[in-house]
Amino acid sequence: MTTDSSSPKQNNSKQTIIAIAAVVIVLLLGFNVYLLVSKSNQKKELTSQLDESEQLKAELEKQYYDALSELEDMRGSNEELNALIEQQKEELKSQKERIEGLIADSNQLGRARKELRRLNAKVEQYVAEINQLRAENEQLAGTVENLSAERDTLRTNLMSQKATNEELSTAQAALVSEKEAIEAEKARLSKKVDIASVVKVEGIEVTGYKERNSGRLSKKRYAKNIDQLKICFNATENNVTEPGVEEFLVRIIEPGGLTLAVEGLGSGVFTNEQSGDQIRYTQSKETDYSQKAETLCLNWAPGQPFAEGNYTVEIYNKGYLAGTSTFRLK
Repeated sequence: MTTDSSSPKQNNSKQTIIAIAAVVIVLLLGFNVYLLVSKSNQKKELTSQLDESEQLKAELEKQYYDALSELEDMRGSNEELNALIEQQKEELKSQKERIEGLIADSNQLGRARKELRRLNAKVEQYVAEINQLRAENEQLAGTVENLSAERDTLRTNLMSQKATNEELSTAQAALVSEKEAIEAEKARLSKKVDIASVVKVEGIEVTGYKERNSGRLSKKRYAKNIDQLKICFNATENNVTEPGVEEFLVRIIEPGGLTLAVEGLGSGVFTNEQSGDQIRYTQSKETDYSQKAETLCLNWAPGQPFAEGNYTVEIYNKGYLAGTSTFRLK
């Protein structure tokens, strides 16, 4: 009789191990099945992506080369049109390269398809632009033809007008020459009249004064004691001069050769009609001239000391020297 040495406890332990092993095997089998199914799905998805990529590549190539062919067929003799086609071809090439980059990335296939549709729309836009430019060029060619005909007509008229103008130019040159001679004579006579109408002055006298505290003026002979000058002169009779306002410009030249002038006291600049020079004057004196002789006076009080020496007084009328004199301050 054989006695079984295994205890009930040991049997239970074996059964537990067997059960655990069975569960593990089942799990491993399930995981393997999952991996096989997942790999199969991935393979199908990759195959689908590869198929779509190839399809997109094929569509891209077809659209691109069809577009190039269509653009080349639209070439002509117009340089502007051909330059536009070259520019459009370069733009299409850049867009094609951009789409190829998107197709190479499986995650960008949707975007690549959108860009492919945009490429097609761009080609249609290019064709429309070229057709419009071609129509405008045809219209322009018609306009140029019309203008050429008008130009020929104008050229004929111009030649006829040119012959007439040459005759007129000859006559005009003679008239201009005659006019210049008349104007020169007129200017010469006008200048003579201006000179003849100058109101001459004589009897120029200059007296130095000093103002006392009482306000009264006293004559002085020495420069250091003088604070103002009184210039008097006689405007002579002139029947050529029209009656009216006459202006006399008085110029006082100090011993150093400078004209005494203070803008605030009425000094200014005039044109010497004899020489054309711009000359400063000390003060002006206006009178209502009636062609009769009269005596005029003015005071010059510059508010600054006078220098010792010889002074010159020049009086101008109508821009011409009407009279001159000298005086000395000791």
